[in-house]
Amino acid sequence: MRTLVDIGDSQVEALDELAKAEKKSRAALIRRAIDDYLARHHAKRREDAFGLWGRHKVDGLAYQRKVRSEW
Repeated sequence: MRTLVDIGDSQVEALDELAKAEKKSRAALIRRAIDDYLARHHAKRREDAFGLWGRHKVDGLAYQRKVRSEW
């Protein structure tokens, strides 16, 4: 899929220098950058979801039993 993105001249120049050094196309570098960003963002969301209990000082099972005993 093609997408049009406006980037600054300095970014284009930096990408071109890096592309030349790595012998890759500018598009390949941009795809890799997007993949890296998405992987980091997805990992952070996963950490946020699975790390919610980490800041609690009480054992999760003990807390669950206490709360259920109140029913």
